[in-house]
Parts: sequence; C-alpha cells; structure tokens
Amino acid sequence: MSHPPPHVRPAAVAGMFYPGSSSVLARDLRDLLNDSRPAQGRRPKAVIVPHAGYIYSGPIAASVYAPIAALRESIRRVVLLGPTHRVAVDGLAFPASTAFATPLGVVPVDPQALALIEALPQVVVSDAAHALEHSLEVQLPFLQTVLDEFTLVPLAVGRASPAEVAEVLECLWGGDETLIVISSDLSHYLPYRVARDTDADTARRIVALDARIDHQQACGATPVNGLLLAARRHGLRAQLVDLRNSGDTAGDRSRVVGYGAFAFTAESAHDH
Repeated sequence: MSHPPPHVRPAAVAGMFYPGSSSVLARDLRDLLNDSRPAQGRRPKAVIVPHAGYIYSGPIAASVYAPIAALRESIRRVVLLGPTHRVAVDGLAFPASTAFATPLGVVPVDPQALALIEALPQVVVSDAAHALEHSLEVQLPFLQTVLDEFTLVPLAVGRASPAEVAEVLECLWGGDETLIVISSDLSHYLPYRVARDTDADTARRIVALDARIDHQQACGATPVNGLLLAARRHGLRAQLVDLRNSGDTAGDRSRVVGYGAFAFTAESAHDH
C-alpha cells in the first residue's frame, strides 16, 4: 500500500475505532445512518457528537448526522473541534497538513480558514497535536458520507478558555455553508446508573446553554463550553437528539462512557 504524501494527515485509528476497509466502513455507516430515527426540525448550525469506537458511540453520532444529509447541497465547510487526548497543546491547534485521509478518501483542509484565525494568540499550528488524535478523525467518515464536497477546519483543542474557543468560532461562523461540529464524549467510567444520572444532568446544562461544563462531565468540555457561549450570542437553541452510554450499546455496565448528540438551530430563519 502506498503511503499518502506528507502533506496529507493519514488515518491514525482506522481499523481500531472504525473499520479500516473502505467497503466495510461504507456499509457500517450506511447501516448506522439508516437505523437512526431522523429528527425533524430546523436546520442545525452546530452539533455535538461523541467520538468513541463506532460499535460504542456510532448509533448516537448517527442520530445527529443522518438529518444533515438533507443539507448536503449547501454545506461546504465543516469547522471541527475536539479535545486532545495524546499531545498536550496550549490553545487551539490547526494542522500544517493540507488534507486528512480516511479509508473513504481525502478531505481538504480549508485554505482560507487559517487566514481568518491565525492572528489570534490562542491559535497555533501543530501537526503533532493531530497525528494520533481520534476525536476529530472519527467524525470524518460520517461527514464524508452525509455531505458532498466540503473543506475541513480541524482544530485540536488543548489548554484554552471557553471564551478563547468562542472567539475562534466567531471568526469561522459563516452562513449556511458552514457547519460546526464539536466532538466530545460525556462521563467516563462511572457505573451505569450513576452515569445515566450524571449525563442527564450534563445534557440539561447543555440544552440550557450553561457554559460551565467541567471535564468530569465531558472530555471535550472546553470546546463544548466555547460553542455554548457562541450559541447564546447567536440566539441558537439546543436540542438533545440522543443520550446513551456504552452500557446501552456494546459495553458492560460496571464502567461506562456517556455519549450525547445535540443539535443547535437558529430560533428563526435568520441568524441573530
């Protein structure tokens, strides 16, 4: 197998978090998206989706991605934020890579996006922050399935304040052509019943746009809180689409990871 050229960030977790075979991956995604009950409602401007292995969180992610297929004609850019798990980074890391590869193909990084945010002190350029990071990568095959051609603005979020994240989102907000995706799981390794109560409380806070989620409640708390600040400023309304955990999907119930899917829509047809 030939390796992609160095400017393409190759898939790091294909064959682990999701199938490494393009045909198996395409089939699994088709099944996940077909099985999900499409939420009727307004056009989402932003979503929060989990990022575990597909057998664990795929059905929850699919619940929010399936309706986005209806917008495939108009969405041309995806601003994708997730927490760093492997490499500590100060601020929000943009890759030097010009594209991200998955078994389904290559997604170009948006060449204009960096120009919009590079003057901000919290934005850094780091391929290392992205090299092994799964929180962004696992969203790409879903996006490649439900959208047509789109460019990617991938930001690995390290040590930053919610206000710093919101400032970056503000610069990249755009219009109907831009979808914002925040990748985050909820509670980690609690017993099943405790996790259900904890995650239900976190979900209530997210729906209330209460930007005080902590990292025990959501590993992606920093980008989640940043989105909640921006959503409040833009008059978006949050809807809980799905809330489950690994004990509901493919894991045992003694130590579970929580997964929530949320959609953020404008209150009216026009953004505030």
